[in-house]
Amino acid sequence: MPSERLRVVLGADPPLRLDKALARDVPEDAHLSRSRLARLIAAGAVSRDGAVLGDVKTRVAAGDVIDIAVPPEAESHIAPEAIALELVYEDADLAVVDKPAGMVVHPAPGTPSGTLVNALLHRFGADLSGVGGVRRPGIVHRIDKDTSGLLVVAKSDRAHHGLAAQFAAHSVARSYVALCHGVPAPGDPRLRGLRGVSAEAGEIVVRTGIGRHRTDRQRQAVTWQGGRAAVTRVRVRSDWGHAAELICRLETGRTHQIRVHMAYLGHALIGDPVYGGHRRLPRQAPGAPAAAVFPRQALHAETLGFVHPVSGETMRFHSALPDDMQALHAALSG
Repeated sequence: MPSERLRVVLGADPPLRLDKALARDVPEDAHLSRSRLARLIAAGAVSRDGAVLGDVKTRVAAGDVIDIAVPPEAESHIAPEAIALELVYEDADLAVVDKPAGMVVHPAPGTPSGTLVNALLHRFGADLSGVGGVRRPGIVHRIDKDTSGLLVVAKSDRAHHGLAAQFAAHSVARSYVALCHGVPAPGDPRLRGLRGVSAEAGEIVVRTGIGRHRTDRQRQAVTWQGGRAAVTRVRVRSDWGHAAELICRLETGRTHQIRVHMAYLGHALIGDPVYGGHRRLPRQAPGAPAAAVFPRQALHAETLGFVHPVSGETMRFHSALPDDMQALHAALSG
């Protein structure tokens, strides 16, 4: 199929850079994000008066007529698979899924099948967003393979862009239930002495950077140079002395964020094979045997709230603890 020709006339007082100006003035129904526009510019698909503009930093002015050759969406190579999905909500633009622990969100070299995306392709077929130039389900955010709980999936391109903007603005409400070693206390002098840690309104607030570990590329680590800003708010919901049930609210959504921040606090999640080290509960503590064999990080995405990107309705969803975490919770509470 030939490329679609899109003509954009820049309005008054545009940003001076080509990519920023196009991101502002391209029609909303074209569904071209700034990152997608940057790729099209680099590919030579953007021109002015017949001259190709190959640099995102090209200077532009009001009234410039910019032509964009938008290629057709490529078909996804990911195969649909008949995998059961638990849908919490669905409409024409989006769906909210309650993901079980053990399911990877998107195929990767080590996990080419059996993922949430494979299941979405089977469940929704062609009714999926094609943002980014590849027809694929609109995965707007992810949670780790061994974390259970709620995700929102975009079915239309308009929903994808709207949800992505909310995640970028950190306006999506996300809270997780975590079961950890020990009990983090807002008034603990040790915690308040840690860089980036403060106590606010009965919560522990962790503000750090998070980036790749220097020597282990499979791990993330707290960093003060480079990395990306990460903010987690932690509140104790149940105090058992030897362990605790936490509510962790994300202001940002970095890879492994809660797991990294809880390990930084010295209260790693029970069952975490990457950040928990060899930590064990005291042998005689309630639930110690169950915690010792718990097969995954004890983390569950319990609530998810956002503004519907099409209707404007405020939406909020809740997911009950899965059976394995309910059993661990009961054991720890004695």
